[in-house]
Amino acid sequence: MANAKKELLEKLENGRKYIKKPFEVKAAEIRMEFYPTDDPSNAIILREGYTQEEYDEFLEKLDFEYDSGYGLQHLLGTVWFNEPNIWMDRGEYDGSEWWEFNICPEIPGYLRR
Repeated sequence: MANAKKELLEKLENGRKYIKKPFEVKAAEIRMEFYPTDDPSNAIILREGYTQEEYDEFLEKLDFEYDSGYGLQHLLGTVWFNEPNIWMDRGEYDGSEWWEFNICPEIPGYLRR
């Protein structure tokens, strides 16, 4: 079993060490797999320009246990950051799931004008 809030906070802390830049969450949308994706009321969301109270509420909604092992994927979502070209989304393989950082690579010099 895993705690969704703890998992996200640990991934953010590790990501800051890995990327070696300070960054903060800009916006986020996280859904439980078994809820319809066309119903926005089923998402745990954090909108741009959030207050500390809204951030705390977002984390509180994520404070639940789920099975992150093999079987069904339980969490889907994306977290955007204030650092340009960095985001995090949910990875999944054969039911095992995790948060995965994505960093847009710089355009090589030979492709620039």
